[in-house]
Amino acid sequence: QVQLVESGGGLVQAGGSLRLSCAASSRTFTSAYMGWFRQAPGKEREFVAAIAWSLPNTYYADSVKGRFTISRDSAKNTVDLQMNSLKPEDTAVYYCAADGRTYYSGRYSQSYNYDYWGQGTQVTVSS
Repeated sequence: QVQLVESGGGLVQAGGSLRLSCAASSRTFTSAYMGWFRQAPGKEREFVAAIAWSLPNTYYADSVKGRFTISRDSAKNTVDLQMNSLKPEDTAVYYCAADGRTYYSGRYSQSYNYDYWGQGTQVTVSS
């Protein structure tokens, strides 16, 4: 069983930056996509960004494009989310996810595609 552990959340003023990190517990972990999702109070979980583990492909929700950057470190089995120009509407619990597959399904933005989830880390952006 793979465990994903997020870190790096916190409180920041609008316009500020935060960097989230997600570490997979298993050194033999395999996943086609790893993604970040977020859930604000009273809202459904939504896609933020994803990365193809073995391809130079990254994907972003329109709401974060140009402000957030997803990256990976294959040697460390970590995926980071650099968040710049943060807005109050970015406030949410952010979840790291991995699909655990060996093929690319194309469903990187669909939460049902992911079998492994972290516990979540709170990001709060004050105005």
